[in-house]
Amino acid sequence: MSQSAPSPAPGTGTPDRMPTQSLLMSLVLRAAKHGVIIGVLMFSILPLGVMLCISFKNNGQFYSDMVYPTFPLHWENWGVAWNLTKDFMVNSLVVAIGSTFLGVLGALSGAYFFARLKMPGANLLWALMVLLLMMPTISNLVPLFNLLKSMSLLNSLLGLTLVSCAAMQAFAIFILRGFIENIPGELFESAEIDGASHLQQFLNIVVPLSGPIVGTIAVTGFINAWNDYILPVVCLRDQELYTVTLGLTRLNGSYLKEWGPLMAGFTLSSVPVIILFVFSMRLFIRGMTEGAVKG
Repeated sequence: MSQSAPSPAPGTGTPDRMPTQSLLMSLVLRAAKHGVIIGVLMFSILPLGVMLCISFKNNGQFYSDMVYPTFPLHWENWGVAWNLTKDFMVNSLVVAIGSTFLGVLGALSGAYFFARLKMPGANLLWALMVLLLMMPTISNLVPLFNLLKSMSLLNSLLGLTLVSCAAMQAFAIFILRGFIENIPGELFESAEIDGASHLQQFLNIVVPLSGPIVGTIAVTGFINAWNDYILPVVCLRDQELYTVTLGLTRLNGSYLKEWGPLMAGFTLSSVPVIILFVFSMRLFIRGMTEGAVKG
């Protein structure tokens, strides 16, 4: 009497099919993910590549072929752009660095006040400050111009620096207050028992722990001050005080645009921001994810 072959145990049939399907699905998903990432990167880098390509063209080459490289390459465009923008870039660096430093210092102090100190009217002040986040910048131009004029700060880099510093306060304080409120209260209580003043608590507890989020705010504030165009138009009149965004309009002729030097100037103006991101990317990402995971 013949015996039939033993049937496979439940759940063990086709042992090679499921791992193969799982591996295939994993490869497809990974390829799709990397494809999306590469597509987004190419889409982001494309404008910079086209701008860099145009910076080596004269007008005839630009109008004949805008996207692809053409020969001969006109390196002199970069010399023209550098001579016209170097002073403007120095002015922008002075304004961006000064406003970022003062803005971060003021925002940290304001956030510590709202997070740690309780006084009558503090909630009203907080509500008014949050209201500033909803106001468009363009609505403040006329009052801002009159204020700067009354303070004799028109047509000066100092006035532009102070205005740029004030412009970042509402957003920075809003972010930093939540971070400081999440610092364990035991640290402040221990410092108070040891006799530490509010200034000592601020310098020894808040400032060291706020590094990542302060880095994110500093990078954001620097980029906003560097790229700003409206405030320099309102504040500055003398050409030697122009920032780079305002100075680049000199390359934009009224009747004839020299596209090569213009694109070279735009590329030069983007170099400081690119360098800033390269050296602060880790700090920026840490600040963006700060507080995302509790425990």
